[in-house]
Amino acid sequence: MNATQEKLKEQVQQALVAAFGADLAGVDPILVPASNPKFGDYQANVALSLSKKLGKQPRAIAGAIALKLDVSEICEPPEIAGPGFINLKLKTAYLEAQLNAIQADPRLGVPAAKTPKREIVDFSSPNIAKEMHVGHLRSTIIGDSIARILEFQGHDVLRLNHVGDWGTQFGMLIAYLREVCPEALTTANALDIGDLVSFYRKAKLRFDTDEAFQETARQEVVRLQAGAEDTLHAWKLLCEQSRREFQVIYELLDIKLTERGESFYNPLLSGVVEDLDKSGLLVENQGAKCVFLEGFTNREGEPLPLIVQKSDGGYNYATTDLASLRYRIQQDQAKRIIYVTDAGQGNHFAQFFQVARKAGWIPDDVELVHVPFGLVLGEDGKKFKTRSGDTVRLRDLLDEAVSRAHADLKTRLQKEERQETEEFINEVARVVGISAVKYADLSQNRTSNYIFSYDKMLDLKGNTAPYMLYVYARIHGISRKGDINFKELGKNAVLLQHETELALAKYLLQLDEVISSVEQDLLPNRLCEYLFELSQKFNQFYDRCPILQAEEPQRTSRLVLCDLTARTLKLGLSLLGIQVLERM
Repeated sequence: MNATQEKLKEQVQQALVAAFGADLAGVDPILVPASNPKFGDYQANVALSLSKKLGKQPRAIAGAIALKLDVSEICEPPEIAGPGFINLKLKTAYLEAQLNAIQADPRLGVPAAKTPKREIVDFSSPNIAKEMHVGHLRSTIIGDSIARILEFQGHDVLRLNHVGDWGTQFGMLIAYLREVCPEALTTANALDIGDLVSFYRKAKLRFDTDEAFQETARQEVVRLQAGAEDTLHAWKLLCEQSRREFQVIYELLDIKLTERGESFYNPLLSGVVEDLDKSGLLVENQGAKCVFLEGFTNREGEPLPLIVQKSDGGYNYATTDLASLRYRIQQDQAKRIIYVTDAGQGNHFAQFFQVARKAGWIPDDVELVHVPFGLVLGEDGKKFKTRSGDTVRLRDLLDEAVSRAHADLKTRLQKEERQETEEFINEVARVVGISAVKYADLSQNRTSNYIFSYDKMLDLKGNTAPYMLYVYARIHGISRKGDINFKELGKNAVLLQHETELALAKYLLQLDEVISSVEQDLLPNRLCEYLFELSQKFNQFYDRCPILQAEEPQRTSRLVLCDLTARTLKLGLSLLGIQVLERM
């Protein structure tokens, strides 16, 4: 329908010029989807904006445009409404032709990007020697969905996992393990990840209270940076152990990432500082090397600097992010770089983006985008925590969702007196549990906080993954009951007669608009809203229109509508990282 809207926009522009002259060439016809379906499908609001310029009443301008408007192949004759809206209603024959055309298209009428680009999506980014927790959930799920949509559109996407694998914390941890568990620094898998996290906490406590230990830890950092063989070996073991634990979660969530940690950019950090110095941006402040920023001040109202080299000669996150940004532009040749992190890091991104621009490192054809998201809250409206007040481990959260989906399914099977294999029950529980968590997150506007509720996200009713999975399974139930092979349905078979068929048809044809908007605005909740609305429109059609019992040619036409709905749901959900089930 995106193409339909473009065609209509072009026709209204031509009619505008034909009615009032070439001076109005290029004027936006303000063509938008109709606010109320009873008035049509689209409305052009341009007449209201031209009243003053043309010295005429909007309704008279709309009438003059409508007289010159030829949309007979697509729409019924235009109608003028209210103060000067031009209402356009799509012809049933046009809708039928569009559906018949996309029936054979695996992309369901969604065109690929005209100019594919190299795009980087930076997401997930856990820290080595720490477990992934609920705070990593949103970045991982939102980033994956954005990457999937960009890949589907034909862009060359590099999915980067910028893990925290360098810096003071490793000196601290290695120094502590030398004392309490030296075998962990020489032998693979000497500790499990839980023990490693526990040792990390103890090392941090010691570091904060023991000056002698602080100095020992700093010396380990120096040894690491200098490439001392034993320290480097210990570091690699710790990284590898964490990496294996991360991979368990990524496989559970079906997430693919290329790891490129902070350590990757370590050799490039001194060059960042040197080049900032050469460009005249570097200022020494209390021994640290900084760049002062426009629009950022401290509590006293003084200009706020971004520190790129600390007074002790060490580097920080900003230095690493500047180095990674330059690498992504110069070596990866990225044209859009997307960072998916919590909203609390907004200032950090604004600051180092500004420094990179001041330094002249950002070409005009490169776009930098921070994709911020809100917090995951518990049902008490506070940060989501365990009962003991600890941060929720991501593995525990996902296991709990699958466990609850398993229990819900068992209860439903008992009520329905259905017998299913344990293998079937486990697979359905896994898909439903993981999908419920993903969809509950993605269906929120990412900029908002949201309340995490297992009961709501696993509900078979409402805007949830189980609701949509059920609609998909229902359609495959129709094919099983009627022994129908959707792939063998007749071509050019769609005939739209009932109002619910028309409503479903129009909505099926809006997929391209929705995907295009998410590609630009990076708001996956728009795709969720579309899929939920589509599911509701299908259920209205299913409730009011016989399918298998209908006479031909209606029967085949309605089966094609079922097939197109199922394929649209499957495609849309796959772009959210959600699997479908043919039986539930």
